[in-house]
Amino acid sequence: MLTRPDVAVVGAGPVGLAIAWRCASRGLRVVVHDPAPGTGASHVAAGMLAPVAEAYFGEHELTGLLVESAARWPGFAAELAEAAGAGFGYRTEGTLVVGLTGDDLAEARRLWSYQQGLGLPITPLRPSELRDREPALAPRVRGGAVAPGDHQVDPRRLVAALLAAAERAGATLLPGRVARLSDVDAGVTVVAAGCGAAALTGLPVRPVKGQVLRLRAPGRGAPGFRHVIRGYADGESVYLVPRDSGEVVVGATVEERADTEVTAGAVLRLLRAAVDLVPELAEYDLVEASAGLRPGTPDNAPIVGPLPGRPGVLAATGHHRHGIVLTPVTADLVTELIVTGEADPLLTPFLPDRFAAADLDVPVGAGRAATAAGGITPPAAGRGVDRNRTASAMEEETWN
Repeated sequence: MLTRPDVAVVGAGPVGLAIAWRCASRGLRVVVHDPAPGTGASHVAAGMLAPVAEAYFGEHELTGLLVESAARWPGFAAELAEAAGAGFGYRTEGTLVVGLTGDDLAEARRLWSYQQGLGLPITPLRPSELRDREPALAPRVRGGAVAPGDHQVDPRRLVAALLAAAERAGATLLPGRVARLSDVDAGVTVVAAGCGAAALTGLPVRPVKGQVLRLRAPGRGAPGFRHVIRGYADGESVYLVPRDSGEVVVGATVEERADTEVTAGAVLRLLRAAVDLVPELAEYDLVEASAGLRPGTPDNAPIVGPLPGRPGVLAATGHHRHGIVLTPVTADLVTELIVTGEADPLLTPFLPDRFAAADLDVPVGAGRAATAAGGITPPAAGRGVDRNRTASAMEEETWN
């Protein structure tokens, strides 16, 4: 007879698998429900860890969470590589933000001035300084800036590493689809199902389509540039992410639609902008064009915490374009909530009940009240929970 699990995670993308790994490492019995791990948004994601370049106007609380999670990434990466016995393309060369024309540079300056005003590390560079760092940049590039703490990881390899680490820690993958949460029998259920969380929970998570291209350097050599390049080219926003394998990820569109078809227009716009910034890309092989669905929310911030009116159910979804960078902090916060029954104050702006009045037909504050009252009861783990052990040594890492 199978023992009832302490934790059931619905969804095996990076966030769900990281939660499973963390919980299993704390001695909890964990199962993960997913028919095809890593085939959702993470399969298409570029994997930029960009708390600075992704800091946008009016998103102060989200920016704070991005910075906090980025600070945990170095320790998280080291711990995961050891636990999984494999790397996953974690790179720390930094990010260049560039503008091709005068108007493009003005748009870029407007954003990085805001980012500097928040105290984030981004430094303007002259065109000659940019090309000293990346000679492959087009001579037409008018200027830019460097964000040295914005790093990258390969999401496909990350999923494989997280799955290996979770299974080594004792988590069990159940390759089936969950149609209703009532079908899941566990002490605590964590819904980390991306866009699928809407049907399971009623939360306002919507699909936001993104189309992405993958190029490969001639002869399968290394790309001709090392930094992630985020740029504006004649008004078109684009990013270029070089991989150790010789691959370059080019993206991405942002479309309020739910199909995953690749369109000729999107491919044309992305390639044109990419080649305008780095001309040598015109000679690269086009090896993949794909589209995925980001889980968006009304305020562009994730939804993490107890689901109002559903005792024992937690949400960890709605990460939109930030799922990879927010993986460590989401996993830590959810695991601590499960183990201790207490929510870290970092969760407060991102709790599900901020949408409760309009979307869930329950009183605003219900999620906070449930948390304060111990709405998530710490399970008695079969292998024993060491409550004195920190969730990760990476909490002591500093971000640079």
